[in-house]
This record gives sequence, structure tokens and C-alpha cells, in this order.
Amino acid sequence: MQEVHGYPARARQFFIVLLPILITQISLMAPGFFNTVMAGHISKEDLAGIAVGASIFFPVFGAFMGLVSGLTPVIAQHYGARQTRKIRRVVQQSFYWATLLAVFLLVCGVLTVPALVHALHLEPVVERITMEYLSYIALGLIPVAPAIVLRNFIDAHGRTRLTMYITMTTIPINIVLNYIFMYGACGIEPLGGPGAGLGAALSYGVFLVLNSIVVLRIKQFARYHVFARLPRPILGDWWVLLKICIPIGLTVFCEQSIFGAVGLLMAAYGTTVVAAHQAAMNFTTIVYMLPLSVSMAITILVGFEVGGGRENGARAYIRLSRVLTLVFVGVIALGLAAMRDSVAALYTTNPEVQELLRVFLLYALVMQFCDCVNAPLQGALRGYKDVTVTFWLAVLSFWGIGLPSGYVLAGWTELGPFGYWAGLNGGIIVGAVMLMIRLRIIEDRMRRAKMQSA
Repeated sequence: MQEVHGYPARARQFFIVLLPILITQISLMAPGFFNTVMAGHISKEDLAGIAVGASIFFPVFGAFMGLVSGLTPVIAQHYGARQTRKIRRVVQQSFYWATLLAVFLLVCGVLTVPALVHALHLEPVVERITMEYLSYIALGLIPVAPAIVLRNFIDAHGRTRLTMYITMTTIPINIVLNYIFMYGACGIEPLGGPGAGLGAALSYGVFLVLNSIVVLRIKQFARYHVFARLPRPILGDWWVLLKICIPIGLTVFCEQSIFGAVGLLMAAYGTTVVAAHQAAMNFTTIVYMLPLSVSMAITILVGFEVGGGRENGARAYIRLSRVLTLVFVGVIALGLAAMRDSVAALYTTNPEVQELLRVFLLYALVMQFCDCVNAPLQGALRGYKDVTVTFWLAVLSFWGIGLPSGYVLAGWTELGPFGYWAGLNGGIIVGAVMLMIRLRIIEDRMRRAKMQSA
């Protein structure tokens, strides 16, 4: 990653950063896709069990990853300013608080999740599958904590291709492990849906090993010596980092927990609706990887430009990202709209689930158009380290507008369970408008500050 000028050069650097992130994110979603497909072909109960388990685990897991991803703009700005010693200190202190947070989340899950699952009044077989799945996958929180710190350390240097290779190596291992444990192979008894949780937990350990090897072996990262002479924990450093990271993590939690909450509310409509909703959500999550990857790339590029005092370059990258995301997502969504029947058949052979899934997929595609406006704006604001207001806007758009309006549409109109998706789409649109206004305020503030210092 280097300083460039002009839209052709910026577009080239934008894609150099973006494409590996996109491949990485799609690869990260691949196990979830295969888990859903494999569970759907075992039984609708296994699919529903994974759906409920994922609705509980992944909002928390996503928030945790989002929280640690706050390191990216911090490290990117230090890298842009060539502050090597500060980067090492950030990474080393983050090992401590990220691992402790993972342990805390694991303990909280043990104390609260069983009561939560029981309160959903699921069918007994679905409740059993859910609890077994969660008990397995939760074990992966411990190794994934330092692994995510290392991943953001690598990404902040613009070496997103490395994390792509790491992920592309981990994912096939994950899929093979899931198949072994779900269907039974190599002399192992089949576990059904819960096997996906065990396979994921083991793959998180592989992910940590591969990231560690890269940081130890590649000269650009080895020179930081992040594993050598670990310093004592410095709580003051933790607080400085967490003031940036916590709002980002909470913002991700607001986004992902809203979908988890909807998934749990779908339980009231029965196993068939839950299964169809899970398949549609899995599908839309895969398509969402494009705007999400743009958001992550823009965070890196804007942080690098701002750290180097080049606000005009930051604004140019932001404009570029918004146009390209809208074009690409539009083309992909329209193409996939014509393939709804094939997508539904891929996820399940149950005709009742397929019929509902076709309708859910229409709402899912509308959501992608909303996200392609929202996500790049969030990434840009994170690049400026403007995270607190972004968090409160996420709370308002998802929990203040999206879920309440979805609840009303689902309960008091003929939309039924589809009302939740309609409400979420409305909340995302409102959130995008508010983020656009906030970005304009931040850009004007930066422009005035530069004029005053000149």
C-alpha cells in the first residue's frame, strides 16, 4: 500500500486491497453455506437447530470480531505515519484484552444460553441439536481471539492477499471436518447438525496457527517481534484501544443481533419457517460479503490517507467505493433474482421449505441494495476513527426503526414472517441516510481543521 494520485491509480490500489478481502470474506462464509446445505439435506430439524444456534452464537461472535477489527484503523494510521513502535505495542496489548474478552464471553454463554434456548419452546429434537451445536462451536472463541488480532495487524498494512491465502487454506479444512462430524467418516459416528459446531471450533485453531506462521516468517511483520518479550499488561493502553474498538464491536452487534433476534422470533412460526428463514439469511449473508468487503477496504485506505495527512485522497476513495459497490451489487442481485428456484433447490429438498424460501429470497435481494449504500459509509467513518456516533446511528436504525416496524408488519399485516424483513430493509435505508449526513459533517470538520492549520 502506497500513496497514489488520480482516480485510475486509486481505483487500481482500491481493487488491490479489496479483492483479497472479498475472497477472504466469501471464504469465511463458505463453511456456513455448506453447513446450511448439508444440514438441510439431513433433515429440516437439523437445519432449524443450526439456525437457532447460529442466531445466538454469530451475533456475539460477529460483535467480537468487529470489536477487534477496531485495531485496523488504529494500526493503519500508525503505519501511514510510520510509527513502528506504536504498532508493536498495540498488537501485544491487544493479545491480552482480546483473549480475556473471549474467556468472559464463554463463561457468560455457559451461564445464560441454556435458559435462553429452553425459553424458546422449541421442539425437543431441535432444542437438543441447538444446544449441542453451541457447546461445540463456543470452544473456538479462545484460539480465534489472538488470531483475529493478527489478521487485523496484517490487513492494516494493506497485505490483504496474505489473509486471503490463510483463509482459503483454512476453509477447505473446515468443510472437510464438518462433513466428517456431520455425516460420519473416518470411523467417527455421525453427529448431524452439531458436527458443524465441532468442525468450526477446530478450524479456528488452524486459523490461529496459520496467522502466527505468517507473522513470524514474513519479514514485513517479523521485524515487529510481536511474540518476543511480551510486555506486562497496561490497562491504560487497553482503555485507549477499547474506546475505539467497543463502539465498532457494538455497531456490528447491533447489525448482526437484529438478524439473530429475528431468527429467534421466527421460532413462533414453526420449524418450516425457521428453516426457510435460515436458508435465505445464509444466502443474503454471502451476497453481503461484497459491500462488507468494500467497507473493510475503505477503512484501511481512508485510515492510511488520514494518517498521512491526505484528506483529499480519503474523500476520493470514499466516492469511488460508493459508485463501484452500487454497480456491482446491482448486477449480482439482478442475476441471482432469476435463479431463485435453483437456489431454493440447492438448500433443501423439502417442498414446503422451498416455497417459503423463494419469497424470503426476494426480500433478501432488496436488502442487498440497501446494504450497498450503508456499508461503504460505515467503513469510511471507521477510517476516520469516528465510531461512537456511528454506533448510536446503528442502534437507532436497527433497533429503533427496523425491528419495531418489522414486528408491527409481521403481527398486524398479511405479511406475517416476511414483515420482519420488510422492517429491516426500511431501517437500513434510514441508517444509510443518517450515515451520509454524518460523513459530510466529518469531512467538513477535517477540511476546516486543515485550513486553520495552514
